[in-house]
Amino acid sequence: MITRRHFLRLLAVSPGLGAGFYTWRWEPRWVEIVPRRLPVRSLPDCLAGARLVQLSDLHIGPHVDDAYLIHAFQKVKRLAPDIVVYTGDFTSYERNVFAHAGRMFPQLPRGRRATFAVLGNHDYGSTWKDSGIADRFVTLLAAAGVRILRNEVAEVDDLQIAGLDDLWAGRLEPVRTFAALDPAKASLVLAHNPDAADLPGWGGYTGWILAGHTHGGQCKPPFLPPPLLPVRNRRYTSGEFALSGGRRMYINRGIGHTLQVRFNVRPEVTLFHLERA
Repeated sequence: MITRRHFLRLLAVSPGLGAGFYTWRWEPRWVEIVPRRLPVRSLPDCLAGARLVQLSDLHIGPHVDDAYLIHAFQKVKRLAPDIVVYTGDFTSYERNVFAHAGRMFPQLPRGRRATFAVLGNHDYGSTWKDSGIADRFVTLLAAAGVRILRNEVAEVDDLQIAGLDDLWAGRLEPVRTFAALDPAKASLVLAHNPDAADLPGWGGYTGWILAGHTHGGQCKPPFLPPPLLPVRNRRYTSGEFALSGGRRMYINRGIGHTLQVRFNVRPEVTLFHLERA
């Protein structure tokens, strides 16, 4: 592992080589734990002050080093989260992906109270449409203590967690999902692709949406938006967004990648502190 001193020496000797090394080997593994307050309407008293960690876009597979991911998982475990949520793209599909996932999934961080997740487009195989592949991942994740929500609602201590299935996989069903929500109770929504927030079917939902998918663009020039984003709505980069109907969305930058390069967009673990709105 190169030290900070060695890296700065390399940068001083050759700025171009140092910058290339930084974007390829340093920043893609430089995880940032982002603390945030998450005010939730009607939050039960027993969850006030609870810790909810969001992880996204792990991309377990040939492009992301296992040791790096395990190190990130250990950081999350030390936070002792009450709830852990995953917002999709657990893997990048490969020939031996199920054996690889079977080794990695048992090491995923889990919440002391609950662990929920939704699937992303990469969890549906290389075509993003193979439900058989997604079903196998759901089984492996369940064995690792992670409950996948596919257009359904679960509860933890009277907090409703609604999980939308993936948009690009053609599995998104917001009408069905929100029909199961009790509007009098506290609720959060998990959705992999932030473009889902712009589609009809959200009814009267006015709470938070936690999303991923964008990786924050992975490379962002200073003071400019990232040039490449896998979304239709180009304002959906990363961080917090105000939406119509009183909704708010937070987009996590993810900790993995499909191409090992990041610049000015560090991989992210979001640490939410729940509070009553």
